[in-house]
Amino acid sequence: MLKNVHFGPSVLPFLLVAPQIIVTIIFFIWPAGQALYQSLLIQDAFGLSTEFVWLENFVTLFDEEQYRNSFGRTIVFSSLVAFLSMSFALILAVLADRVIKGSGTYRTLLIWPYAVAPVTAGALWVFMFDPTLGIVTYGLSAMGYDWNHKLNGSEAMALVVMAAAWKQVAYNFLFFLAGLQSIPKSLIEAAAIDGAGPVKRFRDIIFPLLSPTTFFLLVINIVYAFFDTFGIVHVMTAGGPAGATNILVYKVFSDGFVGLDLGGSAAQSVILMIIVIGLTVIQFKYVEKKVAY
Repeated sequence: MLKNVHFGPSVLPFLLVAPQIIVTIIFFIWPAGQALYQSLLIQDAFGLSTEFVWLENFVTLFDEEQYRNSFGRTIVFSSLVAFLSMSFALILAVLADRVIKGSGTYRTLLIWPYAVAPVTAGALWVFMFDPTLGIVTYGLSAMGYDWNHKLNGSEAMALVVMAAAWKQVAYNFLFFLAGLQSIPKSLIEAAAIDGAGPVKRFRDIIFPLLSPTTFFLLVINIVYAFFDTFGIVHVMTAGGPAGATNILVYKVFSDGFVGLDLGGSAAQSVILMIIVIGLTVIQFKYVEKKVAY
């Protein structure tokens, strides 16, 4: 005879989730609330006087041509970073999955760049492409191309994109490799027996089965390009030359901590947060429908 078992009230579940709740409140909800409140204020540079102006900071932002230009610049930057980092990571993961001898060493070497701090990654690429001392610049000069990202805005943007994508390749590589190793080898072998070549097997079997991993990485890489590339931009170009690499996340810093426009900077951070949340929701609502779990 079955008996219904009822557990009495317990504080244990609340104690188990309390650390996560506390961390979320302290490091996300509280700063987000402060930024939202700050975006409705205008303060002087010394913080001695404050005026409540409602949505005036947001209106001023969208009337500013430089801020509107930073939108298009950020979209191009984030799209290129996500595409390049995911593409190269997938290629490396496919190659690493086929390596038998020395595979552990090969995979470890590919993962190492993820341990490099964004500031260090930016410094490495700046040294390699320095117009005077850079080894890559020397090679380009030998081929007749005069590289100078300190004066050329397009070259500066290309350099920042390459550094940001390189920094993220290792992270994407880990997930793509794990996804490849979870695909049953019997499916690939059966397709090979049926006469499907490597390209056809990858297109019709492997890549569709990687769609959950690809979707997850797409979301992560978009968020990374919007938020986590600040250190790279700051070290490499500081938003220059002439604002060519002044993406949204860096403009929040430059306007708030350099220009001392605290209200406008807070308004920019709120807009940036809304954009990222909106992009994530759109991806889950529309892109996820094409994912086969």
